[in-house]
Amino acid sequence: MTTVKPLARPFPLGAVRVDGASAFARARDELLHLARVYPVDRLLAVFRRNAGLATGAEPPGNWEGFGHPNEEAWGERDYPGRERAQTANLLRGHYAGHFLSMLAMAAAGEDDPALESKVDEFVAGLGEVQAALAATGRYSHPGFLAAYGEWQFSRLEHFAPYGEIWAPYYTCHKIMAGLLDARELTGSAQALDIATAMGHWVHGRLSRLEPERRQQMWSLYIAGEFGGMNETLARLATAAGEPLFLETASFFDQERLLDAGAARTDVLTDMHANQHLPQLIGYVEQYERTGARRYLDAAAGLWDQIVPGRTYAHGGTGESELWGPPATVAGDIGHRNAETCASYNLLKLARKLFAHTLEARYMDYYERTVLNHVLGSRRAVRSDTSPEVTYMFPVHPGALREYDNVGTCCGGTGLENHLKYQDTVFFESADGLWANLPVDAELHWAAAGLRVTQRSGFPLGEAVSLRFAELGDDAHGGAAPAGRERTVRLRVPAWAAGDLELRLNGGPTGIDPVPGEYVSLTRAWRAGDELLLTAPVSLRAEPAVDDPRLCALFLGPTLLLARSEATTGLAFGLNGRRGFDGGLITGRTGTELLAELAREGTVELDGVRFEPCWSGADTRYHMYVRSHDAEIAFGGVGTGVPNRVRSDGGTFLDELWEPGAFGDREAFLDRVAAVAARVRAEGLLGRDELAAVLAGAAAFDGAAAAGPVPERAERADRRVLVVEPGAPLAPLLTAHGLTAHGLAADAAPEAAPAHGRLEFAAASDAGAVAVTAWALPADDGRVPPAVAIEILEAPAPSGWFTTAPTVRLRGFDVDGTGIEESGPVGTGAVETGAVQTDDGLRLELRVSGGEWAPYTAPVVIEAQGVQRIEARVHDADGRTGATGREIAVDTAPPVSRATVKDLGSSVEITLHADDGVSGVERIQWEGPGTFWGTFQEAFVRAIDEGPQVIEYAATDRAGNEEPRRRLVIPGRDGSR
Repeated sequence: MTTVKPLARPFPLGAVRVDGASAFARARDELLHLARVYPVDRLLAVFRRNAGLATGAEPPGNWEGFGHPNEEAWGERDYPGRERAQTANLLRGHYAGHFLSMLAMAAAGEDDPALESKVDEFVAGLGEVQAALAATGRYSHPGFLAAYGEWQFSRLEHFAPYGEIWAPYYTCHKIMAGLLDARELTGSAQALDIATAMGHWVHGRLSRLEPERRQQMWSLYIAGEFGGMNETLARLATAAGEPLFLETASFFDQERLLDAGAARTDVLTDMHANQHLPQLIGYVEQYERTGARRYLDAAAGLWDQIVPGRTYAHGGTGESELWGPPATVAGDIGHRNAETCASYNLLKLARKLFAHTLEARYMDYYERTVLNHVLGSRRAVRSDTSPEVTYMFPVHPGALREYDNVGTCCGGTGLENHLKYQDTVFFESADGLWANLPVDAELHWAAAGLRVTQRSGFPLGEAVSLRFAELGDDAHGGAAPAGRERTVRLRVPAWAAGDLELRLNGGPTGIDPVPGEYVSLTRAWRAGDELLLTAPVSLRAEPAVDDPRLCALFLGPTLLLARSEATTGLAFGLNGRRGFDGGLITGRTGTELLAELAREGTVELDGVRFEPCWSGADTRYHMYVRSHDAEIAFGGVGTGVPNRVRSDGGTFLDELWEPGAFGDREAFLDRVAAVAARVRAEGLLGRDELAAVLAGAAAFDGAAAAGPVPERAERADRRVLVVEPGAPLAPLLTAHGLTAHGLAADAAPEAAPAHGRLEFAAASDAGAVAVTAWALPADDGRVPPAVAIEILEAPAPSGWFTTAPTVRLRGFDVDGTGIEESGPVGTGAVETGAVQTDDGLRLELRVSGGEWAPYTAPVVIEAQGVQRIEARVHDADGRTGATGREIAVDTAPPVSRATVKDLGSSVEITLHADDGVSGVERIQWEGPGTFWGTFQEAFVRAIDEGPQVIEYAATDRAGNEEPRRRLVIPGRDGSR
């Protein structure tokens, strides 16, 4: 039934095996253990209770519980209404669907008959429940299968909010997906029969609704969440050979999202991320089976709105499960970032988009996220009962991973995540092989009759090798056409640094590998062939898209997390130690850092231990650090010149490294000259300081060197002369022990250039010397005084100050003596006394258009909202400098309240919040059977025998969260 075939496709799970020494094997083996020991009866318990069958076991728990004792398996028409219904655990059954998928993946990947038998046992149990439900005659179609009644689906059709119902089609999707995985991965005929019957039930429910009603249903927050129902129904159409299910899949089309994605119109702000990500995967499935290009365009267009502009360093997305504004990462850091479910679905989407486009960028994202978020989401422990995975993998300072998650949505996707690491390592196309991920693995390439062994030591290696051997007549075998040429494509990691080389059987290939692209080689591959790619590693700082000073540190593919109990941001000198390629120079090579990480499990930087994001540890960590350099330095070598703060809060080094990297020394020095000239004109660089900066830049060769980084250095093979325009050079050369003797007549010019720089060769007793003669820009020797506005506290990740900020002014007469430098520039140390001025420098300050006032000491800004800070400086000659900057201040949390409506046997609760400064971001609540999450609509709680405690709190857009409030719902016995 496929209309459009992907350009490349994955191999069967059993054809690829991740090596036991791989970093991924730990999580895989831990989940295989859970798959083998966890009883199927526990997973079936909620279904059996709903069908009136003996349960035989306790359910998994948490969201996956039996429900309220008084809840009945109501049909679509006999639900008593929220005023009288008592319900709980309304997502139950979803976790079992994930577990069935996990078992099917494990059975296929391990070729394990015992696991396959467990799949059959599970499927048979679901078939028994489906038959029992059909026998009641209570439901609209005999294909109905759920662990609760059909009433949630009928209430959704009347737009019931989240709280009364909980995403019924989401649960339906997980069950159907598990059944289809059982069919496709283990060949279960019964699983297909059960899923097909469910498909007919879904078609019957939705085909009778007008399209406008369906659109409104799917737009409901969480209540209308349907997971990947469109994906599953498209797959079912093929598996069952019933085109009808393609029409059923289209019932889940969300027109607004399709139109926006295809038109590349951004509509994602404040949408629930994981409510919509799975349907994008479904759109690609629908494209494959219908040929309607709109589906693929929508999925690709929406992807580009998420990656990279809404993704954190480890690949996760969303705050409190919602997307923030476009191109906003630093500004959307809260305390509940990066739901692991969302990364699970982004990875599935990435591999499908790659299959249709062959664009390496999708695999760049896949590698980053599967290593750092997904592998890092699995705690490094073994459990008989819990997946031990994260719900949120937060990114704020001093965060902790939220492990465990039995029965939750991320507990469910976490069951699957770690048993399919092999599914994207290799893809196959009509003309050959795609090696996508540098994971240690072995491939049985049946079409070529070859066994391909990939070794890299990933993520701790610096080379990738593919070795080819005869496959032989085994289960995956098959003879290849003799002598047929095939193309092998190997992705060059985007993080690869330094000298890259591709060799075949030890010899050069003549191919220049480019990071972030595939290299390809076409030949008749034979046993004994070896393709080797060298991919050196460097340490680099990757800035957030909306804040260049907030950076994540990577060692090759590995995101490094700073271990620290602090819950406020950590500052590191980063820009002053960058190389031309953007990598960080620490006195240790990438190879040495990798060795330390492999040996110690951490690497040390500036006295702080950093662990790999994929560690599975329980430590408190910082995913981002703040770039802060007090001194202008190049490659870690200081110039002695302060890196003064400019009017926008940035510095010389911030602007210099804004491009991230430089192709060569020439481009680097050109930018140094341009930025230094601007900073000089602003009065923040003295003329002697400018000379020191130019000299330091010209002495820097842009590369990392092993060994300690010196505080000051002058290389024997290079000299830098920073001089006045047109100055004679001969005396300077002589003073440095240099001569033009033995060189070309024009090698050493007689005078410095009128502007810019000259590069030429000279000689010394030690040998040849490269000379840079750099002419200082012409000026009158003095610039007006300057004033810098410094904020002594760091803002919250939102960019707002959530504590009253302290403003300090610094006046600079950089060509005179009146430079206000009390302590190292930019250290953040609060001055306790008045600022003293020299040579008549006078400083003035005003806030938000108020009166100008003499500045004598740091000022605390108590006013709330966006404030305009202006500063002036006057020198004794009457010259004036001025600057200004805006800051946003919100130091008070919002105030929330609850209103309660008595419905008889239940209550309806509505939460409200007010914030007059930055505005309300969200309200969160939790109670018995729920988690601390974001909720947007009224919700219903049944009155139990005893009291129930609901806790809630609001958070504003600045990041202030009010203390939790408590609402007690009395029990029927009158207790409180």
